[in-house]
Amino acid sequence: MANTNLSNAKNAKNDEFYTKFEDIANEINAYLVYNPNVFNGKTIFCPCDNPFDSNFFKYFTLNFQQFKLKKLIATYFASSTRHQKEHPHKIEITQISHLSKEKEINLFDVKYLLKSDKNQLTRLTGDGDFRSAEIKKVRDDADMIITNPPFSLFREFLNWLTEADKQFLIIGSMNAITYKEVFRLIKENRIWLGVSSGCKSYIKPDKTEQKLGNTCWFTNLEHGKRHCPINLLSMKDNLLNEKKLKGKESYDRYDNYNAIEVPISVAIPNDYDGIMGVPISFLEKYSPEQFEIVGQMVNTKIDEYNFGYPFINGKRVYARILIKHKTF
Repeated sequence: MANTNLSNAKNAKNDEFYTKFEDIANEINAYLVYNPNVFNGKTIFCPCDNPFDSNFFKYFTLNFQQFKLKKLIATYFASSTRHQKEHPHKIEITQISHLSKEKEINLFDVKYLLKSDKNQLTRLTGDGDFRSAEIKKVRDDADMIITNPPFSLFREFLNWLTEADKQFLIIGSMNAITYKEVFRLIKENRIWLGVSSGCKSYIKPDKTEQKLGNTCWFTNLEHGKRHCPINLLSMKDNLLNEKKLKGKESYDRYDNYNAIEVPISVAIPNDYDGIMGVPISFLEKYSPEQFEIVGQMVNTKIDEYNFGYPFINGKRVYARILIKHKTF
């Protein structure tokens, strides 16, 4: 049901799902553990974030001093805001005064933030669409882009990020891994998955909660998890574990590609030097020091990195990422 909700939202272009504050905090904390200075002196831009609603804006406002940010900017698309009668604005935060517990609460109030002459709320010329020249200019002046972009525009948004060569942390459907444009970036080690397994639920504009399974974080910010190798066993030991391979006497092979089928990541053998097909969820555990990504098997649109749907004994199985060990 959760995956159906995500698909329906994408098809209907119903993109107003707000990320929970605690989910943002949990993900961001892992980057700080890996590099405590990751945000020092940086300008963070949240281009899909109405400051009245966005927990991304609230989170970075509350932590502005602790992270030693240079500037926080938020803009939003006119048709996606609950303030339908308002013209979209850009808010720029460059100063947060000394905080007390009372002031920490007030930081969620835009009016309070604008009491400082160094913080500005300006009306946008256009509708706030991230693809406009006006918003591209803001993007180009920022150091990092951190947001939950519209699911229906994920391809365009990722291209918008990579063409500007910006650091970023965004949320998208895990199925986006299989998009030709996205997979190429993953294979080239230009982007990777974040630390947590995405957000299990989001908040709708009416303040109700909506479960959306199969989402994940995409980023090009370094974190420690992606450099931790998976602990693996031999082919023989994996075959003895019925929970991993359901009592099989050997690993299956694909009919249409020279690789073995590995149905779950923990069943990857540590003593096989050929190519292996693994679920796309493997990328949550992927370490570039341990594995090389060879390609994928996802659909009929075959190209240099996609080798068609995987088949075993004439039966099609789910999309697979093709990998091999770097060293033994």
